Amino acid sequence: MDISVVVNHYKSSEMLKLSLGHLKIWQKEFEKDGKKAEIIVTDSQTTFETKLLMQDKFQDIHFIEEKNNIGFGKSINNALKKVTGKFIFIVNADLIIPKPEDLNKMIEYLEGNKDVGIVGPSLKNFDETHQSSAFRYYTPATMVARRTPLGKTKWGKAILNNFMLNDVKNLLHKPHEVDWIMGSALLTKKEHLDKLGFFDERYFMYMEDVDLCRRFWESGLKVIYYPYATMYHFHGAASRSRNIFKALFNKYTRVHMASAWKFFRKHGLKKVRHGI
Repeated sequence: MDISVVVNHYKSSEMLKLSLGHLKIWQKEFEKDGKKAEIIVTDSQTTFETKLLMQDKFQDIHFIEEKNNIGFGKSINNALKKVTGKFIFIVNADLIIPKPEDLNKMIEYLEGNKDVGIVGPSLKNFDETHQSSAFRYYTPATMVARRTPLGKTKWGKAILNNFMLNDVKNLLHKPHEVDWIMGSALLTKKEHLDKLGFFDERYFMYMEDVDLCRRFWESGLKVIYYPYATMYHFHGAASRSRNIFKALFNKYTRVHMASAWKFFRKHGLKKVRHGI
C-alpha cells in the first residue's frame, strides 16, 4: 500500500460525506498508474446516521466504530494500528481536498526530502480566506491570549501574531520549517510513527499535534508548512469569551488549558525553536 488516509470523525455526517466524496475522487486519480491508497474512517461516539452513511455510500472504506467519545489522539491511534501505507495522511472529517494533485505534491515533497518528517498544506476557510495552520510553540502567555479577552489587547495581539507566524515573510509562497502543524491535515510516513510513537493519548483534545511535531523535531526530522498545496477546512470559531470569568469556565477552554498543562509538564517551559 502506498498511502493510508486516516479520517477522524465526530458527529458531523454531512461534512464526512462531503470530505469522503472528494477523497474518493483523489483516490481514483492516484491509483490510475498502479499505485494503491486506502481510506480509513475512525469515528468517536458513532451515531446511527453515520453508520447508515458508511453502509450506503462508502462500503469500500474501512470504518472503525467507537461507542464513546474517546478523544482525538486515541481515535486516530486506533486507525494507525491498522494502516499499511508507506505514507500516512491524517485529516479531520471537515477537510476538503479540492485538487487531487495537491496531496500528490505533498507526497512527492516528503519523498524527495529525507530530512523532513511531517508536511502540512495551506488551509483556507470555505469563504476563501486564509486559515492559520502552522505555528510557533505554545507558551503560558499564548494560552492566556488565545483563550481570554486579553487576546484583544495590544499585549495579546503581539503574542498571537508571533504565535501564528504573522511576522514571517513569504509564509504563503514557499515551504517553511515551522514548530508545528495543525493535526487537521498532516502527512507523514509510517516508518516515522512506528519509530517515534503515535499520538499521546493523555491529551483528550488539543496539543496532540503540537506534541507529535515536537517529538519529530527532537528526533532530527523537520516539520514543513507546504503552501503549494491548498485544502479547505471547516474550522469552528474560537471559544474565546468576552468575559474573562466566563472564558475560564468554557468547556473547550478548560480542556485546552488542561492539555497545555500536560504538555508543559512533559516538555517543560524552555523555549525551543526548531522552525521559524
